[in-house]
Amino acid sequence: MELLEKLNWRYAAKAMNGDVVPEEKIEVILEAASLAPTSSGLQPFEILLIKNPELKAKIRKISWNQSVVTDCSHLLVFAAWDTYTPERINKMFDLTNEVRGQTFEGWEKYRQQLLSTYPQQDAEENFHHAAKQAFISLTHAMVAAAVEGVDTTPIEGFDPAALDELLELKEKGLRSCVMLPLGYRDTEKDWLVKLPKVRKSRADLVTVIE
Repeated sequence: MELLEKLNWRYAAKAMNGDVVPEEKIEVILEAASLAPTSSGLQPFEILLIKNPELKAKIRKISWNQSVVTDCSHLLVFAAWDTYTPERINKMFDLTNEVRGQTFEGWEKYRQQLLSTYPQQDAEENFHHAAKQAFISLTHAMVAAAVEGVDTTPIEGFDPAALDELLELKEKGLRSCVMLPLGYRDTEKDWLVKLPKVRKSRADLVTVIE
């Protein structure tokens, strides 16, 4: 029940007060994002943790002037791989073998299956697949933030091409897909803070098949 209470407390904050989130809470949120499941365990994205006020101000200009971009404590930018390459796939498989201290025939066959599939696919298709994995990580970060009493606002309302250029993501083989400001709600300025959460009824959301 405590988790559900935290999730009911959480909402997409429309105004933040600028207070700084303690680094230990940020670390919990980032670790939760890292622990999120991803397809084949590839984690095909990176997270940029932005604290610099000047940089946040530049990002706000290409994000529909959303105040939470500059008024948040920390800004997370989730950037997905622009495509899957043999080097990226092998790096994660090699890391798995190193951490586990052993290799498995089935695991190595699966590596070859991915190598013969993903790199040959359309880069745009691969990016969208990678971006979906980043969104799974995003939800883990949001839940962790709620547990830590930190407000969040998932943002897709920005110019991806402009953000990629600003953060020099293309040179790293990355493309931005979603941002997550972390901070504390401004109860005086946020019009949404006192409104009830609205969700579908269970009957409209869930179909039980027995």
